[in-house]
Amino acid sequence: EVQLVESGGGLVQAGGSLRLSCTASGISFRDYAIGWFRQAPGKEREGVSGISVGDGNIYYSESVKGRFTISSDNAKNTVYLQMNNLKSEDTAVYYCAAAGYISAEGFPNAESLGIIDYWGKGTLVTVSS
Repeated sequence: EVQLVESGGGLVQAGGSLRLSCTASGISFRDYAIGWFRQAPGKEREGVSGISVGDGNIYYSESVKGRFTISSDNAKNTVYLQMNNLKSEDTAVYYCAAAGYISAEGFPNAESLGIIDYWGKGTLVTVSS
């Protein structure tokens, strides 16, 4: 069974940092773009960041660019999202997602195109002000 397991969410004050982890089993990272979507209360789910190891591409949404850094550890089948300078508007449930045979540049559109293959169960990030 393919599984994506997120960890690292929690409560943090504005300006603080968290690191999210997504550990995958049953897939090869080189065949997937892997990253995070998030859904804030009353908002639509949106793409945050993604990485495609096979071509080395990385995607960040404009709202997190310069504050978040995505990376992968292929030996551990894990993708990390280092989130610095967190803001209250970053509060959301963050979902790890994997889309097969696309570059990370296509990651933000993957859900609307119906090509997300696997979802994690989500981890809650709450940023207090």
